[in-house]
Amino acid sequence: MQPNGMSVQQCIEDVLTTLLRQTTPIVGAGRTDAGVHARLMVAHFDSDVAIDDLLFFAEKLNRILPRDIAVYRIVPVTAEAHARFDATARTYKYYVTTRKDPFNHELVCKLYGSMDYDLMNEACKILFEYIDFTSFSKLHTDAKTNNCRIMHAEWTSQDDGNAWVFTIKADRFLRNMVRAIVGTLVEVGRGKLTLDGFRNVIETKDRCVAGTSMPGHALFLEDISYPDSIFLKDNDNINICG
Repeated sequence: MQPNGMSVQQCIEDVLTTLLRQTTPIVGAGRTDAGVHARLMVAHFDSDVAIDDLLFFAEKLNRILPRDIAVYRIVPVTAEAHARFDATARTYKYYVTTRKDPFNHELVCKLYGSMDYDLMNEACKILFEYIDFTSFSKLHTDAKTNNCRIMHAEWTSQDDGNAWVFTIKADRFLRNMVRAIVGTLVEVGRGKLTLDGFRNVIETKDRCVAGTSMPGHALFLEDISYPDSIFLKDNDNINICG
């Protein structure tokens, strides 16, 4: 919820309250930086009103929700299930391109000059050696720890090498972490930072020595993982998404 404007959470809560005829707050798996997109976001809500047909209920939600918010699926979970605290991993993707695209400019970041993506992938491997990523965290946050376990980090080519995607998966992320990592990897790709320099950035634990934070419009939250034990039925990709 935002005091100065409409949010995804408020839109969904307003529609749920209208359909269920009772105030229905939702609890999301987290929040993204301004301008960042979510192909998949998960939230949970409690309801005293029985919902017999969850598929049809999701369809009714989509009829009322604005076009930039879509509910993919609603399923029953255990009473203790929590969209944020039960998440075991999150996956983000950052999209860059080397050529101008008038139809996709709001969803990718245009990079200028040559980039050494092989060297950038070598730098990605260094991330697996560490758990403290203070250097990639926004300053003055309320996080109790800056420790994260990165499970996957890799650049892959698309569109015959004219576009690249950075995919990263971890058990948790710090504020601004992905965009700061991408910005630092770009410095490696441009030859401004060596692999030893990249390692030093992490070990210094100082945000000021890392690269510039990349624009948010090219970053997407792609997936959130949960243990099967929280679901009451055997379903795939169980979530409310916006």
